[in-house]
Amino acid sequence: MFTPSTLAVAYRNADTHVRALAEQLQLPTYRISSELKFITSYDYLLIHQDDALAIAKTGKAAPKPVAVELASGAVDHRRKFGGGKGQDIAKACGLTKRNNLSIFDATAGLGRDAFVLASLGCDVTLFERVGFVRALLHDGIERANMVADIADIMARMRLAKGTIFDVSDAECVDVVYLDPMFPHNDKSSAAVKKEMAFFRDLVGHDEDADALLPQAMHLARYRVVVKRPKGAPYLSDQEPSYRIDGKSGRFDVYVKRSLDHVTD
Repeated sequence: MFTPSTLAVAYRNADTHVRALAEQLQLPTYRISSELKFITSYDYLLIHQDDALAIAKTGKAAPKPVAVELASGAVDHRRKFGGGKGQDIAKACGLTKRNNLSIFDATAGLGRDAFVLASLGCDVTLFERVGFVRALLHDGIERANMVADIADIMARMRLAKGTIFDVSDAECVDVVYLDPMFPHNDKSSAAVKKEMAFFRDLVGHDEDADALLPQAMHLARYRVVVKRPKGAPYLSDQEPSYRIDGKSGRFDVYVKRSLDHVTD
């Protein structure tokens, strides 16, 4: 897990919002007085840029900061041209069998998979336990809520407090979706996206990810879907009912009950 020496909440003009965010995340504040490439005090900064909260890497050749963008860019392109219910994630969650599902995304990250599922008609509750990632996600959702074109999608997304371990037995859903962080040693690989490299530097990997599966199985009525990189071991060493293999990763599907005969 990240330490205060690697991450700070940055500001150019201090205000109450900056202090509140730093206090919430238990992080120091840092006043920016030069370009990111000249900053050496912290490896990463949470910074407001172009009206969005973003995570920025400092130092030489620092790449563009990363923010949660649900209404534009790659996420918007995927919504329009990604293949709809023909996508592997839709097949894994069972959207070929039902028109809508209630889903817990227990490791929401930047919210992209949750947005895809919501765009396909699912009601998605997002959980994110890493404080700075949750702050990025909350900011992205708030901005996306103001975009009229995707209002119907955003109405099906809810960012919850806590984790799925805080959910009561009475709050079961159709599907629980898991995408825990998995360590990749080859950071030079083209497959390692910039934002994932950021998160691996700061968060590492989910050392207790195996504990997610039994809790997910407890809360899911019909199935649990686990997104894994190619070659990664099964979560909790538990073989799935079946798997859907893609070019760079796969979806492990743990079926509790068939969706075939369930009406919407």
